[in-house]
Amino acid sequence: MKVGSELVYGGPRATALPSVLLRHSRAGPRCSYSSATPDHVSFIKEVAATQPPQHLSQLLTMLKTKGAKEGLIPLAIPLAKNSSGAVTALLRWPTAPSGMDMPVVEVRKHGVWLLAKNVDQLIHRILVEEDAKNSGESNDELFRASADVGEKLYKKGDFAKSQISKLDIYLLRKVGLFPDVLERKVKWHFEEGDHVSALVTGEFYTKKEHFPGFARPYVFNAEVLLKFVGNFSRLGVLLKQKMLLGELLNHHGGLWVAATRKLLI
Repeated sequence: MKVGSELVYGGPRATALPSVLLRHSRAGPRCSYSSATPDHVSFIKEVAATQPPQHLSQLLTMLKTKGAKEGLIPLAIPLAKNSSGAVTALLRWPTAPSGMDMPVVEVRKHGVWLLAKNVDQLIHRILVEEDAKNSGESNDELFRASADVGEKLYKKGDFAKSQISKLDIYLLRKVGLFPDVLERKVKWHFEEGDHVSALVTGEFYTKKEHFPGFARPYVFNAEVLLKFVGNFSRLGVLLKQKMLLGELLNHHGGLWVAATRKLLI
Protein backbone atom coordinates (compact mmCIF):
# COMPACT_ATOMS: atom_id res chain seq x y z
CA MET A 1 0.00 0.00 0.00
CA LYS A 2 1.42 3.41 -0.88
CA VAL A 3 1.02 6.76 0.81
CA GLY A 4 -1.20 8.74 -1.53
CA SER A 5 -3.31 5.76 -2.64
CA GLU A 6 -7.06 5.31 -2.17
CA LEU A 7 -6.76 5.76 1.60
CA VAL A 8 -5.72 9.40 1.22
CA TYR A 9 -8.69 11.74 1.01
CA GLY A 10 -8.91 15.30 -0.26
CA GLY A 11 -6.41 18.12 -0.74
CA PRO A 12 -2.76 18.02 -1.77
CA ARG A 13 -1.24 14.74 -0.70
CA ALA A 14 1.58 16.05 1.49
CA THR A 15 0.07 19.19 3.00
CA ALA A 16 -1.17 17.57 6.21
CA LEU A 17 1.70 15.15 6.75
CA PRO A 18 3.93 15.59 9.81
CA SER A 19 7.68 15.34 9.35
CA VAL A 20 7.75 11.68 10.38
CA LEU A 21 5.44 10.76 7.50
CA LEU A 22 7.31 12.89 5.01
CA ARG A 23 10.48 11.07 5.96
CA HIS A 24 8.87 7.67 5.33
CA SER A 25 7.21 8.79 2.11
CA ARG A 26 10.60 9.59 0.56
CA ALA A 27 12.02 6.21 1.50
CA GLY A 28 8.90 4.22 0.63
CA PRO A 29 5.68 3.41 2.46
CA ARG A 30 7.04 0.74 4.78
CA CYS A 31 8.66 1.12 8.18
CA SER A 32 10.12 -1.31 10.67
CA TYR A 33 8.32 -2.24 13.87
CA SER A 34 11.18 -0.89 15.96
CA SER A 35 10.02 2.64 15.06
CA ALA A 36 6.34 1.91 14.39
CA THR A 37 5.04 2.85 17.84
CA PRO A 38 6.41 6.43 18.09
CA ASP A 39 5.53 7.04 14.44
CA HIS A 40 1.95 5.87 14.93
CA VAL A 41 1.58 7.92 18.11
CA SER A 42 2.89 11.03 16.36
CA PHE A 43 0.59 10.52 13.42
CA ILE A 44 -2.52 9.94 15.55
CA LYS A 45 -1.80 13.06 17.62
CA GLU A 46 -0.70 15.41 14.85
CA VAL A 47 -2.81 14.38 11.83
CA ALA A 48 -5.81 12.51 13.23
CA ALA A 49 -5.94 15.07 16.06
CA THR A 50 -6.95 12.59 18.72
CA GLN A 51 -5.40 10.72 21.62
CA PRO A 52 -3.81 7.35 20.73
CA PRO A 53 -5.14 4.29 22.59
CA GLN A 54 -3.26 3.70 25.83
CA HIS A 55 -2.12 0.19 24.95
CA LEU A 56 -1.36 0.69 21.26
CA SER A 57 2.29 -0.38 21.58
CA GLN A 58 1.33 -3.77 23.05
CA LEU A 59 -1.16 -4.42 20.24
CA LEU A 60 1.45 -3.54 17.60
CA THR A 61 3.91 -5.97 19.19
CA MET A 62 1.26 -8.70 19.29
CA LEU A 63 0.32 -8.15 15.63
CA LYS A 64 3.97 -8.54 14.71
CA THR A 65 4.17 -11.74 16.76
CA LYS A 66 1.12 -13.09 14.91
CA GLY A 67 2.95 -12.63 11.60
CA ALA A 68 2.06 -9.09 10.48
CA LYS A 69 5.60 -8.00 9.64
CA GLU A 70 5.00 -4.58 8.13
CA GLY A 71 4.03 -1.40 9.94
CA LEU A 72 2.28 1.01 7.56
CA ILE A 73 1.63 4.72 8.01
CA PRO A 74 -0.65 6.21 5.36
CA LEU A 75 -3.53 8.51 6.29
CA ALA A 76 -6.00 5.79 7.29
CA ILE A 77 -3.89 5.00 10.40
CA PRO A 78 -3.04 1.38 9.51
CA LEU A 79 -1.11 -0.60 12.10
CA ALA A 80 -0.01 -3.75 10.27
CA LYS A 81 -0.49 -5.78 7.10
CA ASN A 82 -0.94 -9.55 7.21
CA SER A 83 0.11 -12.20 4.70
CA SER A 84 -3.24 -12.07 2.87
CA GLY A 85 -2.86 -8.34 2.24
CA ALA A 86 -5.52 -7.19 4.71
CA VAL A 87 -4.54 -4.18 6.82
CA THR A 88 -5.31 -3.87 10.53
CA ALA A 89 -6.03 -0.24 11.32
CA LEU A 90 -7.48 2.21 13.80
CA LEU A 91 -10.65 3.87 12.55
CA ARG A 92 -10.86 7.61 13.17
CA TRP A 93 -14.51 8.67 13.10
CA PRO A 94 -14.94 12.20 11.67
CA THR A 95 -17.64 12.93 14.25
CA ALA A 96 -17.12 10.32 16.94
CA PRO A 97 -19.58 10.31 19.88
CA SER A 98 -18.12 11.66 23.10
CA GLY A 99 -16.16 9.00 24.98
CA MET A 100 -16.10 6.54 22.07
CA ASP A 101 -12.84 4.58 21.73
CA MET A 102 -11.13 4.24 18.37
CA PRO A 103 -12.30 0.88 16.95
CA VAL A 104 -9.85 -1.57 15.41
CA VAL A 105 -10.78 -2.58 11.86
CA GLU A 106 -9.48 -4.71 9.02
CA VAL A 107 -9.27 -2.98 5.65
CA ARG A 108 -9.95 -5.52 2.92
CA LYS A 109 -10.27 -5.22 -0.83
CA HIS A 110 -14.03 -4.63 -0.68
CA GLY A 111 -14.51 -2.71 2.54
CA VAL A 112 -13.76 -2.16 6.22
CA TRP A 113 -14.61 -4.87 8.75
CA LEU A 114 -14.81 -4.28 12.49
CA LEU A 115 -12.39 -6.41 14.54
CA ALA A 116 -12.97 -4.92 17.98
CA LYS A 117 -14.47 -1.85 19.60
CA ASN A 118 -11.12 -0.82 21.04
CA VAL A 119 -7.50 -1.89 21.38
CA ASP A 120 -7.90 -3.60 24.78
CA GLN A 121 -10.78 -5.73 23.53
CA LEU A 122 -8.71 -7.02 20.61
CA ILE A 123 -5.73 -7.76 22.87
CA HIS A 124 -8.06 -9.69 25.20
CA ARG A 125 -9.52 -11.70 22.32
CA ILE A 126 -6.13 -12.56 20.82
CA LEU A 127 -4.90 -13.88 24.18
CA VAL A 128 -8.02 -16.00 24.75
CA GLU A 129 -7.84 -17.51 21.26
CA GLU A 130 -4.15 -18.32 21.58
CA ASP A 131 -4.67 -19.87 25.01
CA ALA A 132 -7.51 -21.98 23.61
CA LYS A 133 -5.15 -23.30 20.90
CA ASN A 134 -2.62 -24.32 23.55
CA SER A 135 0.08 -23.91 20.92
CA GLY A 136 3.17 -23.91 23.13
CA GLU A 137 5.92 -21.52 22.14
CA SER A 138 3.86 -19.16 19.94
CA ASN A 139 1.34 -18.90 22.77
CA ASP A 140 4.07 -17.78 25.18
CA GLU A 141 5.38 -15.24 22.67
CA LEU A 142 2.00 -13.55 22.40
CA PHE A 143 1.60 -13.39 26.16
CA ARG A 144 5.05 -11.85 26.49
CA ALA A 145 4.23 -9.37 23.73
CA SER A 146 1.11 -8.22 25.60
CA ALA A 147 3.26 -7.42 28.66
CA ASP A 148 1.54 -6.22 31.84
CA VAL A 149 -1.55 -5.15 29.87
CA GLY A 150 -2.24 -8.77 28.92
CA GLU A 151 -1.90 -9.87 32.54
CA LYS A 152 -4.60 -7.41 33.57
CA LEU A 153 -6.98 -8.50 30.81
CA TYR A 154 -6.53 -12.27 30.83
CA LYS A 155 -4.63 -14.92 32.77
CA LYS A 156 -3.43 -17.99 30.94
CA GLY A 157 -5.67 -20.95 31.71
CA ASP A 158 -8.80 -18.92 32.44
CA PHE A 159 -10.60 -20.36 29.42
CA ALA A 160 -10.02 -23.94 30.60
CA LYS A 161 -10.96 -23.04 34.17
CA SER A 162 -14.25 -21.52 33.01
CA GLN A 163 -15.43 -24.95 31.77
CA ILE A 164 -17.20 -23.18 28.92
CA SER A 165 -17.13 -25.66 26.06
CA LYS A 166 -17.23 -23.26 23.11
CA LEU A 167 -14.66 -20.53 22.48
CA ASP A 168 -17.28 -18.25 20.87
CA ILE A 169 -19.48 -18.45 23.95
CA TYR A 170 -16.52 -17.54 26.17
CA LEU A 171 -15.75 -14.54 23.97
CA LEU A 172 -19.34 -13.28 24.17
CA ARG A 173 -19.55 -13.74 27.93
CA LYS A 174 -16.11 -12.66 29.05
CA VAL A 175 -14.59 -10.44 26.36
CA GLY A 176 -17.31 -8.61 24.43
CA LEU A 177 -19.42 -8.56 21.29
CA PHE A 178 -17.76 -9.24 17.94
CA PRO A 179 -19.49 -9.24 14.53
CA ASP A 180 -17.94 -12.50 13.30
CA VAL A 181 -18.75 -14.31 16.55
CA LEU A 182 -22.39 -13.20 16.48
CA GLU A 183 -22.70 -14.25 12.83
CA ARG A 184 -21.34 -17.70 13.64
CA LYS A 185 -23.80 -17.87 16.53
CA VAL A 186 -26.74 -17.22 14.18
CA LYS A 187 -25.52 -19.90 11.76
CA TRP A 188 -25.00 -22.37 14.59
CA HIS A 189 -28.59 -21.87 15.82
CA PHE A 190 -29.88 -22.55 12.29
CA GLU A 191 -27.76 -25.70 12.04
CA GLU A 192 -29.24 -26.87 15.35
CA GLY A 193 -32.74 -26.21 14.01
CA ASP A 194 -33.42 -23.47 16.56
CA HIS A 195 -34.78 -20.83 14.17
CA VAL A 196 -36.26 -18.62 16.90
CA SER A 197 -32.89 -18.25 18.66
CA ALA A 198 -31.22 -17.57 15.32
CA LEU A 199 -33.65 -14.78 14.45
CA VAL A 200 -33.47 -13.22 17.92
CA THR A 201 -29.67 -13.28 17.79
CA GLY A 202 -29.77 -11.66 14.35
CA GLU A 203 -32.06 -8.95 15.69
CA PHE A 204 -29.77 -8.42 18.67
CA TYR A 205 -26.83 -8.03 16.27
CA THR A 206 -28.51 -5.06 14.55
CA LYS A 207 -29.15 -2.99 17.70
CA LYS A 208 -27.44 0.31 16.92
CA GLU A 209 -25.70 0.64 20.29
CA HIS A 210 -23.65 -2.51 19.66
CA PHE A 211 -21.81 -1.51 16.47
CA PRO A 212 -22.65 2.14 15.73
CA GLY A 213 -21.77 3.31 12.24
CA PHE A 214 -21.34 -0.16 10.72
CA ALA A 215 -23.78 -1.49 8.12
CA ARG A 216 -22.63 -5.12 8.23
CA PRO A 217 -25.15 -6.23 10.93
CA TYR A 218 -28.07 -5.04 8.78
CA VAL A 219 -26.73 -6.66 5.61
CA PHE A 220 -26.13 -9.96 7.39
CA ASN A 221 -29.55 -9.95 9.08
CA ALA A 222 -31.31 -9.14 5.80
CA GLU A 223 -29.52 -12.04 4.08
CA VAL A 224 -30.47 -14.38 6.91
CA LEU A 225 -34.11 -13.31 6.80
CA LEU A 226 -34.37 -13.68 3.04
CA LYS A 227 -32.70 -17.08 3.06
CA PHE A 228 -34.85 -18.32 5.93
CA VAL A 229 -38.15 -16.94 4.68
CA GLY A 230 -37.62 -17.77 1.03
CA ASN A 231 -39.86 -15.13 -0.52
CA PHE A 232 -40.62 -11.45 -0.12
CA SER A 233 -44.27 -11.81 0.94
CA ARG A 234 -43.37 -14.01 3.91
CA LEU A 235 -40.43 -11.71 4.63
CA GLY A 236 -42.83 -8.77 5.06
CA VAL A 237 -44.93 -10.71 7.58
CA LEU A 238 -41.86 -11.81 9.49
CA LEU A 239 -40.45 -8.29 9.59
CA LYS A 240 -43.68 -7.07 11.20
CA GLN A 241 -43.39 -9.86 13.75
CA LYS A 242 -39.78 -8.91 14.43
CA MET A 243 -40.75 -5.25 14.87
CA LEU A 244 -43.24 -6.39 17.49
CA LEU A 245 -40.51 -8.43 19.15
CA GLY A 246 -38.29 -5.34 19.22
CA GLU A 247 -41.03 -3.33 20.92
CA LEU A 248 -41.49 -6.06 23.52
CA LEU A 249 -37.76 -6.13 24.22
CA ASN A 250 -37.71 -2.35 24.61
CA HIS A 251 -40.79 -2.07 26.82
CA HIS A 252 -40.40 -5.03 29.15
CA GLY A 253 -36.90 -4.28 30.37
CA GLY A 254 -34.76 -6.72 32.29
CA LEU A 255 -36.82 -9.88 31.88
CA TRP A 256 -36.76 -9.72 28.09
CA VAL A 257 -33.13 -8.66 28.00
CA ALA A 258 -32.22 -11.59 30.23
CA ALA A 259 -34.18 -13.95 27.98
CA THR A 260 -32.39 -12.61 24.92
CA ARG A 261 -28.98 -13.05 26.54
CA LYS A 262 -29.92 -16.63 27.39
CA LEU A 263 -30.61 -17.32 23.72
CA LEU A 264 -27.31 -15.73 22.75
CA ILE A 265 -25.06 -17.59 25.16
